[in-house]
Amino acid sequence: MKKPNLLLLLPMILLIAATIDFNDLPNYANQTVPNYITKDNTPNNNSITDEGATLGRVLFYDKNLSANNTIACASCHQQEFAFGDTETQSIGLNQGLTGRHSMRLVNSRFADEEGFFWDERAATLEAQTTQPIQDHVEMGFSGSDGDPDLDSLIRKLEDIDYYQSLFTLVFGDAQITEARMQSALAQFVRSIQSFDSKFDEGLAQVNNINQDFPNFSAEENDGKELYLAPPPAGGAGCQGCHRAPEFDIDPNSGNNGVVGVAGDPSSIDITNTRAPSLRDLVDPNGNLNGPLMHNGEFTSLEQVIDHYDQITVVNGNTNLDNRLAGGGGGGGGPQNLQLTQAEKDALVAFLHTLTGSDIYTNEKWSEPFDDAGNLTLLNDPLEIEEVSTVSEVSMFPNPTNGPLTIQLSGGNYQIELYSINGSHVSTIQTLQTTNVDLSDLQSGVYLVRVLDNNTGEASTKRILKN
Repeated sequence: MKKPNLLLLLPMILLIAATIDFNDLPNYANQTVPNYITKDNTPNNNSITDEGATLGRVLFYDKNLSANNTIACASCHQQEFAFGDTETQSIGLNQGLTGRHSMRLVNSRFADEEGFFWDERAATLEAQTTQPIQDHVEMGFSGSDGDPDLDSLIRKLEDIDYYQSLFTLVFGDAQITEARMQSALAQFVRSIQSFDSKFDEGLAQVNNINQDFPNFSAEENDGKELYLAPPPAGGAGCQGCHRAPEFDIDPNSGNNGVVGVAGDPSSIDITNTRAPSLRDLVDPNGNLNGPLMHNGEFTSLEQVIDHYDQITVVNGNTNLDNRLAGGGGGGGGPQNLQLTQAEKDALVAFLHTLTGSDIYTNEKWSEPFDDAGNLTLLNDPLEIEEVSTVSEVSMFPNPTNGPLTIQLSGGNYQIELYSINGSHVSTIQTLQTTNVDLSDLQSGVYLVRVLDNNTGEASTKRILKN
């Protein structure tokens, strides 16, 4: 068989990557989540939808969201590093540096902790999403220090054609607000999940995290046991704060003993009490997905385990977690687990089993723009040509919150309602004026096709449901 010419395939691949097809959106809303995953911080008023997460993906990768068009959310949260960064401090606007290391975003949804950022200063993920945009160093729409404000960004986005279509698809009209941006960005971030690891394969086989996993090596099973068991009962107690199987941070956690400030070794910061999931600490090749802790202090898993093996209390740290202050041996001093080298190696081996593969390559979480920053929309509902051969047909109000009046001249008509992806919603037979209730439908664009049964003439119009 003749091998394909990769040079010829490359333009096609780039075209696909820079295209969003409204009739074939990726599956964000109905992804498979293992039944043993029970934590979920999705609020009732912002469930993940294919449309909302698609808009969020575009916003996440769009450099137009920075004041000088050079930085996107994805600049600091990169797919190839489980949506983290290999730099200790990420590079922001005009080469400025972030105050803390950029947290990996993988599995942000699957946690009891609702506060975001290392210091939990954002009460929700929704609130977190636009704070970097409004940061003077990061993306530059702060409204201070000579920066434009968020209203300037909204006006900027209103002039971009693809946002007119995307916001209409999600919300029923093209209005851009901070709350709508937050909703879409949060949906995209919550959609980023990783449950195809060696750990997940093992747990699915035995359905009991405390049993040895048949697909694990002896060292990996030893590491799992050490991870789960508390001190002083022979374990390392990791489970106390980083709770399997989600490996999310306990919301009641205090400071973990790392109090350094990135770029400022003379200062301390004891406010950092949140951590990302421990899933995908390393990539499928075993390489670390960036330095660890809020200040990037550690550059290997071995260093992290050494830190927890023997906690050093820095003078002035009044926020140390009680579980670390009490000591592994129950002596009342800082934790001193006295792990052997074999036990440390086993813990590292176990942590490597938490890495999946799909998150690093799946196109639905990838860059939607081409190298020139272009994005193509296929089957854009705002560009579907309205056809009208039926005389005297009118539909109002448009947009509508639910009630829709379809007014026709005398005759025998069939009215078909379709979603924008072509799915049939309902059929109505009518002689002339009829009232339709769209209240139960999701917000978005719908197509109403009126067919004159006597003449065969048809009329198609777009309706926006708010």
